[in-house]
Amino acid sequence: MRTDRRSRTSHLSLLLGSVPFLALVGALPWVNRVEPMIIGLPFLLFWIFAWVTLTPLVLFAAYLVERRDGPPPEDR
Repeated sequence: MRTDRRSRTSHLSLLLGSVPFLALVGALPWVNRVEPMIIGLPFLLFWIFAWVTLTPLVLFAAYLVERRDGPPPEDR
């Protein structure tokens, strides 16, 4: 039972870890525009700055999900 839960949390943490990558690389064709200007920045530059700021928060959430079940069984 614990192995199944561990596997699910690992998949969830990997999914969370891939969100910043997908937002920065995968979404670029859709956000590559100058207008609208946000805080005086073109939208693309604002998007990149926003994700540079959000990435540590998302990775911290992935860390908390991974840490929830403790170390893997082989490390105990």
